Amino acid sequence: MLYHLFNWLKQEFNVPGAGLFQFLTFRIAMAVLLSLIIATVYGKRIILYLQKKQIGESVRDLGLEGQMQKKGTPTMGGIIILLSILIPTLLFANLDKVYIRLMVLCTVWLGVIGFLDDYLKIRSKKLALLKGEAYKKKDSDGLAGISKIIGQIGLGIIIGSTLYFSNAVTVEREVIGKSYQKQAEEKLAKDSTVFTRNIDGIEKKYVKVKTPITTIPFVKNHEFNYSKLISWMGNGAEHYTWIVYIIIVTLIITAVSNGANLTDGLDGLAAGTSAIIGIGIGLFVYVSGNYKFADYLNIMYIPNLGELSIFVAAFVGACIGFLWYNAYPAQVFMGDTGSLAIGGIIASLAIIVRKELLIPIFCGIFLVENLSVIIQVSYFKYTKKKFGEGRRVFLMSPLHHHYQKKGYHENKIAMRFWIITVLLVIASIATLKIR
Repeated sequence: MLYHLFNWLKQEFNVPGAGLFQFLTFRIAMAVLLSLIIATVYGKRIILYLQKKQIGESVRDLGLEGQMQKKGTPTMGGIIILLSILIPTLLFANLDKVYIRLMVLCTVWLGVIGFLDDYLKIRSKKLALLKGEAYKKKDSDGLAGISKIIGQIGLGIIIGSTLYFSNAVTVEREVIGKSYQKQAEEKLAKDSTVFTRNIDGIEKKYVKVKTPITTIPFVKNHEFNYSKLISWMGNGAEHYTWIVYIIIVTLIITAVSNGANLTDGLDGLAAGTSAIIGIGIGLFVYVSGNYKFADYLNIMYIPNLGELSIFVAAFVGACIGFLWYNAYPAQVFMGDTGSLAIGGIIASLAIIVRKELLIPIFCGIFLVENLSVIIQVSYFKYTKKKFGEGRRVFLMSPLHHHYQKKGYHENKIAMRFWIITVLLVIASIATLKIR
């Protein structure tokens, strides 16, 4: 909003200083600063309000050290994260850009789903306290799992459809010196336009295309067109690529969102990990949205993507600011309100910047947390059916609880997961040149 206001003041009245809002770096810095202020200063007020309303965590005794001390700690702190993301974005970003609108929708959509889940859990807890022992079994009631999945699928359909069909979503690629395969893809592209750019005194030809392509890490010819997945169906199969693309986008958003949700089990773990991932994605967004950097790194240039740096900056600032109160010992938990949202945000950003195939690398912690639960449950059911008693691979799942059972302090586990995430993000960034 401030961007549009000062842009209008600059054009109509030439107000001194109004042009400052035209600089992307200035607005990125302001987004980070404001998100940190909201999370740290106003976050305290939100925590006090949650305490006043007795919106506390309901904890089952799982035999973990220090676990029962968390009982009653305010939850739904994800509200702090959501506000710290949305307010700076709405103030400093160009709201006309399709990518900004998509990310605002993603944040609100998954935030509402997570909020409903947390709210229903809190309500069930209060009913249990009011009505007695018969209702204790409902203490963990929340939004039905199928309802959350339906919500995530709905968001995936919206994001996938927009990225595939919207005329505002394009990619620019150099046409001189490219492989025959890429040339063929460009000829198939609808409404492709060839034009010339002057980069450091050298004129180069580019083509603006609308194709569902992504980046393959560590591969020299590192672009992959999703239409190839159904090329075996014969001529005309590419017309159905949109179905494949939307399904893949939906699966990615659902998987990463649930992965972040499972990771949110220790003080500071999910917020710290997400902040580090956000910094890595922010770098991808910035270089892919700048045609000079994109040309130097030989990666696809995505027009209008640079504006998304403001959203990413607010996201990183929100996660870091939330750690002020969520670091051990936590004064507030983000709950599903925050964890579902930050997972969906990370997935959506990776898809928009065409780096979704890197998710298993920079979201490696989310991946292993997901896999640990799948392996544990699957193996338990298999052994129970075969041997009559369920057996476990891990002492407890998700994976961070396994290390707690082994005697590691939760703060040490969180810090080591952060360090692993830093290494994974650096490895992801290295794919820009290691091919």
